[in-house]
Amino acid sequence: MKAQPFKIEISDTQLDDLKQRLKLTNWPDDLTDDWWYGVPASYLKELVDYWINSYDWKIHEQQMNTFNNYLVEIEGNPIHFIHERGKGPNPIPLILSHGWPWTFWDLNEVIGPLSDPASYGGNPEDAFDVVVPSLPGFAFSSPMQEKGMNFWRTADIWEQLMTEVLGYKKFGAQGGDWGALVTTQLGHKYADSLIGIHLTNAIPLTLFHGERPWILGDKAPWDIADETQRKKVIAQAKTRQGHVVAHILDPQTLSYAMHDSPVGLCAWILERRRNWSDCDGDVEKKFSKDHLITTMMLYWLTNTFVTSVRYYAEAAWNRWSPSHNQTPIVQAPTGISFFKDSVETAQAAEQARSAAAESFNLHYSNFWPSGGHFSPKEEPQAVIEDIRATFRELR
Repeated sequence: MKAQPFKIEISDTQLDDLKQRLKLTNWPDDLTDDWWYGVPASYLKELVDYWINSYDWKIHEQQMNTFNNYLVEIEGNPIHFIHERGKGPNPIPLILSHGWPWTFWDLNEVIGPLSDPASYGGNPEDAFDVVVPSLPGFAFSSPMQEKGMNFWRTADIWEQLMTEVLGYKKFGAQGGDWGALVTTQLGHKYADSLIGIHLTNAIPLTLFHGERPWILGDKAPWDIADETQRKKVIAQAKTRQGHVVAHILDPQTLSYAMHDSPVGLCAWILERRRNWSDCDGDVEKKFSKDHLITTMMLYWLTNTFVTSVRYYAEAAWNRWSPSHNQTPIVQAPTGISFFKDSVETAQAAEQARSAAAESFNLHYSNFWPSGGHFSPKEEPQAVIEDIRATFRELR
């Protein structure tokens, strides 16, 4: 397996077709200007108007191509990745994995400081060889030709990417959302090849093992005795459950609409970007219009919405099983960043840390009083600092 240089280059024909579809949107009626029923037409029309009249894909495409992009085939799957060599005396190889509805581009602000810390006011001894792939079936890691691709299979592919394609004997791994599960599986199955891992979400590998995997944790609110905790679970379900149900039970059916309407795809992703970020209801507090639209473009232009949401079904119906019975289940040294999105106070973070120590070889943890689900984009400096701290004593 040999990686080949890859240039991102979208044709004008594709861009013209997209713009025409945006102009011909068949808008549904909306009764309110708030987010009670989902994305309000008032804001979505504003975003789409910007998309049609002001947004320039070519600017962002050029920015992506300033990094060293590559394409390689592993187990029959096309894998796109950025590879930036570290500038320092002893760079650690580090693979960073995104989630949904993320793309590799949500990590663009951490690549430079991690690979070339001195240029960003840091210590060159903290340098990493940075590898940022697109998950299989996401963006330029496409088209996906087979069934069964999920987080634990992705971990197998990442291990081959780092050791067989790039030639590293040992490496570090980092991730959030799906990327956290991929990284956790690497720390479980391939601990001997891992220097360590860093997570922005501590997610159990058994997340989808319930009888109803489309209900995360598979626990009904009425089964929770504590009233405060019960209300919290209900509130989270309102913003974090709908997509899981659709993606596990009806990924293909949903995708016909998303692949036909860029505005429909935008609304589906936009609602999650707002609800899961620490933005106090104003999505542009954390993401510019340009970044939001670029995210939509990376799903639309690569025709990968369907394979990205199938990832849920493949995790639910092709369930993870352990590779060993050692404790903790994740043997690789682990660092975890707790953001406001998952724990709201330092006291809650300490409780979460204690719980995580039962499953992880916990080496480092830190709590940040701000930051949401998309932490590398929302709070890049915090993520950079915690990655450096996690690996500093492992060098």
